[in-house]
Amino acid sequence: MTRNLKITIAILMVAVIIGLLSLRGLSNRIARLQENPTSEEQARRALLTPKVSTPTDVLARAKIYWAGGADSTTPTEVELSLSADPAQRARQVMDTLITEAPTPEQRTLPEDTALVGFYLLADGTAVADFSDSLSSETPSGILSERLAVDSIVQTLKSNLPAARRLKILIHGQEVDTLAGHVDLTGFFELNPQVAAPAGVTTATPALAPAAPAH
Repeated sequence: MTRNLKITIAILMVAVIIGLLSLRGLSNRIARLQENPTSEEQARRALLTPKVSTPTDVLARAKIYWAGGADSTTPTEVELSLSADPAQRARQVMDTLITEAPTPEQRTLPEDTALVGFYLLADGTAVADFSDSLSSETPSGILSERLAVDSIVQTLKSNLPAARRLKILIHGQEVDTLAGHVDLTGFFELNPQVAAPAGVTTATPALAPAAPAH
């Protein structure tokens, strides 16, 4: 056997070994995906909306309000790293509300909803700007819309003590209703005991009339 032939055989053997190792690694990754299925939307969110982390984060117990039944939410205590900055803290708890529901039945918001902006004004008014998905993918109906809004309101109320009232926007715009029923034109009460400048009042949101059937 010539020297060149020996070298060629050795290279081929190395290539085969590398191929087998790569195949084994691929098989292991497929097995892990089968054991822990991840939807395409969840994978996209993981890439585009990484977990919010700030230098002021402190490990704390947060109350997240998921569905406790067909018509109510219930708090669940979750240990999270929470920022001292209200806007970042709002993103942290909203991301948990959206992505980490204990069961599919407890989910209150569409899984590809995102909090795209959050502001806390000097008078204690919080403004939460959500992606279009919150409106377009929430099932139209009084119960489903109430659950969605209540989960947002109660989660922010419990974790943002400086926020007095909440305004919900969709893609930077005020909309009449969430998906045809729950009125979003007013403000939702959070912590009314927070002092506000004179002359500032809080509107009480109401249910808009149901959209006529077609």
